[in-house]
Amino acid sequence: MIGVITGDIIKSQKFTDSSIWLDPLKDAFREIGLTSSKWNIYRGDSFQLVDFKFPKILRHAFYLKACVKTVPELDVRMGIGIGTQQFVGENVKESNGEAFIFSGEAFDTLQTNKTNLQIKTKDEELNKELNLYIRLALIAMDNWTVNSAEVVKLYLESPDLIQKEMAKRLGVSQNAVSKRMNRAYLKEILQLLDMFEKKINSLTK
Repeated sequence: MIGVITGDIIKSQKFTDSSIWLDPLKDAFREIGLTSSKWNIYRGDSFQLVDFKFPKILRHAFYLKACVKTVPELDVRMGIGIGTQQFVGENVKESNGEAFIFSGEAFDTLQTNKTNLQIKTKDEELNKELNLYIRLALIAMDNWTVNSAEVVKLYLESPDLIQKEMAKRLGVSQNAVSKRMNRAYLKEILQLLDMFEKKINSLTK
């Protein structure tokens, strides 16, 4: 079982310098722990990645969203697929299988379903449940400010940091960190991620 994310950057055409979104995206891939053979950027602002730690795939998707939204005016659309991999190529472009198909299908229906993030697995009932939770989470996440995205990004990178240390890294007061975390609904998002990881493990049983 693997996880695959297919995505693209929203409003990238507003910027003539592609490094504005490419640099944060590549940094995010490296932070997740993906080697260059496990991700591909194509058509300028579209990407696909393969994640073998599939229970963490939603956490990684949320992290990618936080990284992209640290750039003003930018956001990201993503379709997540979880399933098997029939062929392992030397890179993402040469690999295929159920997870790739599910990811592409989830991505292709984003606009129809008016959402920026969807997941698809072989379990249709689980898909309905998880996508409802994701849509509710996106009410907050689609409206993250740069400050909110920065605090979420930092927390997901270093969850053991206390607020005082986070404040030092962000160059703000501890009270400001607490307020940003609350405005980002970080506590609720982390609860969703924990629940997701427990539910998604049922696919291997």
